Amino acid sequence: FMIVAMIFVMIPRSAVSASRIFEVLETEPEIIDPEDPKSLPEENLPITFDHVCFRYPKAEKDVLEDITFTAMPGETVALIGSTGSGKSTLINLLPRFFDVTSGAIRIGDTDIREITQHDLRSRIGYVPQKGILFSGTVESNLKYADEGASPETIEEALRISQASDFVHAMPNGLQEPIAEGGTNVSGGQKQRLSIARALTKKSSVYIFDDTFSALDYATDAKLREALNEMIHASKATVFIVAQRISTIMKADKIIVLDEGKIAGIGTHSELMKTCSVYQEIASSQLNEDEIQSSLKEVMA
Repeated sequence: FMIVAMIFVMIPRSAVSASRIFEVLETEPEIIDPEDPKSLPEENLPITFDHVCFRYPKAEKDVLEDITFTAMPGETVALIGSTGSGKSTLINLLPRFFDVTSGAIRIGDTDIREITQHDLRSRIGYVPQKGILFSGTVESNLKYADEGASPETIEEALRISQASDFVHAMPNGLQEPIAEGGTNVSGGQKQRLSIARALTKKSSVYIFDDTFSALDYATDAKLREALNEMIHASKATVFIVAQRISTIMKADKIIVLDEGKIAGIGTHSELMKTCSVYQEIASSQLNEDEIQSSLKEVMA
């Protein structure tokens, strides 16, 4: 009798679960490839956001309004703003996790909606806010980006990401087991391995979405210095979403977002002079000496 009763209890629960699963399986993807896709040349090209607006499905207003700027090959472009200002939403439009509501994003002269998602994303090395590792080894996680990566490429990625020392200090080095989700390494180590994985790919575009927040200031500074050397050598375009001004002070172009709109574009020194939103962020994060130093650069 108890077994029969349990069956009657489980049947409606299973039916609800099954309906949800089928709903997911039957959902048509909203991001689709063009019927006649264009191809991009191999060389690095400018990336242009041309009057981009974006609104989430069923939302009543745009979360991004009239975003216009160009990122050149070899440039580091930083995005900063308060929580909810649209930084991550903006950067997630580039790999087409969402499509723009109006306007266009172009690589060279080609709208990214005119090329396949595979071709687009093959050019991008992406590190999300939350570092993700898979069960396997350190090496298998790094090669997830490029299965054919050479030992030299892997070592270079570890060096730039400041992961080389702790990886080689592990008992098994690159063959050290990694638990599902990276639960057997620290948050900072997980983030550095995620960065190393993206660098292993040797992309023409890199996206770091608040990637450096889990790093201490010293490691952050060393990583950015090594990253800048790589950018200048490879002419890659780098987008950095950040909360800390210290992470982006040396960026070639800083875009300040406020409630989904661009409040200012420029270098750190230029924005300290012209952008009140950026000045407020700086005053809340930098000490008096750092602020005065920035002001002296502006006056120079």
